Amino acid sequence: MSESRFPHPTGANSPVPLQRLKQIANDACFAALEKVEVYDHSRTEGWNNTIISHILRALISESTPTGAGPGSSAYKFSVNSTIIQHMAQRNFNHQTASTSTSSPPVATTSQDPATLVSSAAAASAGVGSELTSGRASNENTGVGRRGMHSACGAYWNNEKDGMWSFKYETRGLDVVISVIWIAV
Repeated sequence: MSESRFPHPTGANSPVPLQRLKQIANDACFAALEKVEVYDHSRTEGWNNTIISHILRALISESTPTGAGPGSSAYKFSVNSTIIQHMAQRNFNHQTASTSTSSPPVATTSQDPATLVSSAAAASAGVGSELTSGRASNENTGVGRRGMHSACGAYWNNEKDGMWSFKYETRGLDVVISVIWIAV
């Protein structure tokens, strides 16, 4: 398939500027997850609903022409939110991570240095990034990440329709968001 069928948006056809779209997604994830410390499967439906609703409300509001009534957006939107649990981290001192954000990992002779994670990385809340060719632009790799691959394709008008992906990293989980817009 030709690359033009699956463009990474340049902003030319986006219903809101891409920088604003990124801010909307970041705000939605932060609102849903700001107090979350670890992945809790029983709460993921609520988190996803909050994220999706926040993004949809903002997109509809910001793409509706001034003075137009409700439901007058020039676009239809689809938002997908996937929450990915981090795997438990091996050879990691949880007490260090929860009490300090600047200590380096503590290694012993029995630990594999490749499996260590700094407490700062483990304790900090992430900030989202746009996905380009399946890789976050501010890659934060580390122990405990699960593999994931996602793809999306569409047949549409490349001048009016588009899609955009985003990754939000936080304690114990990642969120991958996809937004699709179709001009009506």
